[in-house]
Amino acid sequence: MESAVSTSTQVADEFDRNVPRICGVCGDKATGFHFNAMTCEGCKGFFRRSMKRKASFTCPFNGSCTITKDNRRHCQSCRLKRCLDIGMMKEFILTDEEVQRKKDLIQRRKDEEAQKEAQKPRLSDEQRTIIDTLVDAHHKTYDDSYSDFSRFRPPVREGPVTRSASRAASLHSLSDASSDSFSHSPGDTHTQESGDRKMNLSNLLMMYQEQGLSSSPDSKEDESSGLSMLPHLADLVSYSIQKVIGFAKMIPGFRELTAEDQIALLKSSAIEVIMLRSNQSFSLEDMSWSCGGPDFKYCVNDVTKAGHTVELLEPLVKFQVGLKKLNLHEEEHVLLMGICLLSPDRPGVQDHVRVEALQDRLSEVLQAYIRAHHSGGRLLYAKMIQKLADLRSLNEEHSKQYRSLSFQPEHSMQLTPLVLEVFGGQVT
Repeated sequence: MESAVSTSTQVADEFDRNVPRICGVCGDKATGFHFNAMTCEGCKGFFRRSMKRKASFTCPFNGSCTITKDNRRHCQSCRLKRCLDIGMMKEFILTDEEVQRKKDLIQRRKDEEAQKEAQKPRLSDEQRTIIDTLVDAHHKTYDDSYSDFSRFRPPVREGPVTRSASRAASLHSLSDASSDSFSHSPGDTHTQESGDRKMNLSNLLMMYQEQGLSSSPDSKEDESSGLSMLPHLADLVSYSIQKVIGFAKMIPGFRELTAEDQIALLKSSAIEVIMLRSNQSFSLEDMSWSCGGPDFKYCVNDVTKAGHTVELLEPLVKFQVGLKKLNLHEEEHVLLMGICLLSPDRPGVQDHVRVEALQDRLSEVLQAYIRAHHSGGRLLYAKMIQKLADLRSLNEEHSKQYRSLSFQPEHSMQLTPLVLEVFGGQVT
């Protein structure tokens, strides 16, 4: 009984990867099972040669030599006897023909693997560069620490709020935050001519902010509003628009479009790209957007306190859930944002052919990436394009609710100049 237990333990140890493998003949480091026993390469070769030659050895001593790594060459007789004692069997030795067939089989498998690898879809250098550019653009315009959220007018989840002097401070903060997104010197907005400013979206954005600051009233606190979250979420959306502009400017080919087409694309797609970006902070566990601390964790109820109704929020949450479940790679996510932004059928776009060419290029890169890197993604591209159709419906409902909100002075006064500019009226 004790012997059975001991044998079982020994076998288990032999297969334990953490236990060193020792040659049963000489004690050297073993390379695996050879001819039915755990041995090193040296003893494997010795046993094969001895059996194939049908060698007959004689021990010069008394036939009981201890075989070690250092002296295994001294007594071939005792070494062979030790091989047989640990269970090595000549029946396991392959003939020369069998050895060659085995080598040929191994080589054939290697060739087949190499062929499969060569046929595997790959991204071109140009496609890889486009993806790297978009990922870098996203990293530069999306702060996943959400540290800037503390600069917004604070979220108020209960009771009415008043329009306070913090509005001007929030616009100053937004202006400071935007400087991280746009690479121009602080004096650009003051020294360039109006014609140059129109051609530069970052300066156009700064112009919006300057107008907002200069027109901010110095009068007493305004009427109270029942939409307690509107000031905070208005600042959040305004901030997000700035980041979308920064992202768009880094999309290859975007800045070569006319200023009019750039603005038309941004105004029409901004809310859709914001909805895509927000999926990064969306949680399937509690159907909320978590952007840092508890103050910046947003549920559907918070958004209703900013004036939006279930007609928008219900399909929005459904969209966020569906997008999250696609488990997109970051590369696919940023490509989808670029494709969304570069839609040639947006209102006000003049050079449809050029915009469509830019969008087609990103679509081709996305399909190539899915083929090369997203296993089992045969239908993924179609599902992603369907998400863009869902976004159009959400955009339409958002515009309807925004117009309803902006027609009420006590609510529209809570919005930032940038939000009023981007969402106010249709682009013609």
